[in-house]
Formats: sequence, structure tokens, C-alpha cells
Amino acid sequence: MSDALKRHWPEYLMEAALLGLFMVSACLFGTLLEHPGSPVRHALADATLRRLLGGLAMGVTAAALIYSPWGQRSGAHLNPSVTLTFLRLGKVKGPDALFYVAAQAAGGVLGVALVATWLGGALAHPAVNWVATVPGPPGLWAAFAAEAAISFGLMLTVLAMSSSRFARLTGLAAALLVATWISVESPVSGMSMNPARTLASALPSGVWTAAWIYFVAPPLGMLGAAQAFSALTQGRARHCAKLDHPAGVRCIFCGASAERRAA
Repeated sequence: MSDALKRHWPEYLMEAALLGLFMVSACLFGTLLEHPGSPVRHALADATLRRLLGGLAMGVTAAALIYSPWGQRSGAHLNPSVTLTFLRLGKVKGPDALFYVAAQAAGGVLGVALVATWLGGALAHPAVNWVATVPGPPGLWAAFAAEAAISFGLMLTVLAMSSSRFARLTGLAAALLVATWISVESPVSGMSMNPARTLASALPSGVWTAAWIYFVAPPLGMLGAAQAFSALTQGRARHCAKLDHPAGVRCIFCGASAERRAA
């Protein structure tokens, strides 16, 4: 484990920074679109339109992070559920998975804390509520089912795309789904798909409403997608644990860059 930390610490820090930046974006856009004192909130009275804009903003954020130099280096998991799924598929080693999950959690919390320091009480306003993920009016079990379903759909898409000739578009497909789920599904569950994203809002705010849903349903959904994909492809699919795998960039999962240098 210490050897993994010594050799792969840059990727761990990148994962922390990436989810931190994602949460910074979520907090800023959440405040801009929902706080009563925001001019954008006054200009856009339609909650559905605001949700569509929020989904678009977070989809663009996800795509920018995935295809950034840091995202291409770390693989841009941004989500413990994604990391654990690749661990289950044998694409990530145990120590790397442990440090990725820890880095994602720490980065997310720091991102929210940074915005809270900057915006003061605006992020804590009930209309924004620390952009916490909480179940909607349909109830707890509807939220659980929705989180599992959207996580299943996202991971199945990632696995299918990354194993195809369209592999370089995997990040765009994932970002499009993030935007779609926020726009369409968030009234049901708050749209997390990500235990670290939920933790990032809950820890500084104390808003732990049904947090167990977001720690259980997304990993179950993504692990289910991995099982289904493995059954459909009979284990023949070839893919790495990166959402974008450009040539010449170090990969701690498959060692692609090291192999090229050796050749």
C-alpha cells in the first residue's frame, strides 16, 4: 500500500482536485440559480428551466474535468461507485481503489468548504441547502430505485462506450447523462449517483436526510451494470479504468505509457 502511495500519489491528488472542482461548480451554480437574492433566480421563475440550466452547467463541468489534463491522467472517476466498479472488474488494484475513494471524499468536502467560506451564508440558505442530495416528494424507496437505475445506466454506458471504437467519446456520453439526470430525475432523488458528492454536502452542513440511499444505491446500480455487461460480453470486452484514455498519458491502471516507452 505504501508503494502504491509513493508511485501514484499524483493521480490521487488529481482525483481529489477534480471532485473538489466539481463541487465548487455545483455550489456556485446551485446558489446562482436558486438563491432568492440571485438576479438569475429572479429572471428565471420557472423551476424546470432552472433545473435544465443547472443540468447543462454540470454536464459541461463534468466533460471539462474528464477531458482536462488531470482527468486524462487520473481517469476522472470522480465517484467511489465508479472506482469500486472498476475494482470489481479487476481494472483497479485494491490500494489504488482505497486511495481514490479517500481522495474523492476529501476533495469533495474541501470544495464545498471553500465555496461556503467565499459565499458565507448564501450556500446555507434553505433554497440552496448546501446543494445537498435529499429524496423528493415521491419518497425514500422511489429515490433509492431512481438512484440505482440512473447509476446502472451511467455505468453500462461507460463500459459499452469504452470498449467500442467510440471510446474517446465515453466522457462526453457520461457528461450528457449527468446533464440529463439532473434535468429529469433530480426531483425524485436529488440526483447524486455519487457517495462522495453526497458526503461533500452533508458533512459541512449536517444535512444527512436519508443519506444511506446515496451510499448504497449508486454502488449497487453500477456493480449491477458491471455484472450485466460482463454477462453480455462473456468477459471478452477490453477496456481500461479511464473515461478518456489518450495516447502518451501515464496510466496507473494498465501501464500503457510505460509499455510504449519500453517499446
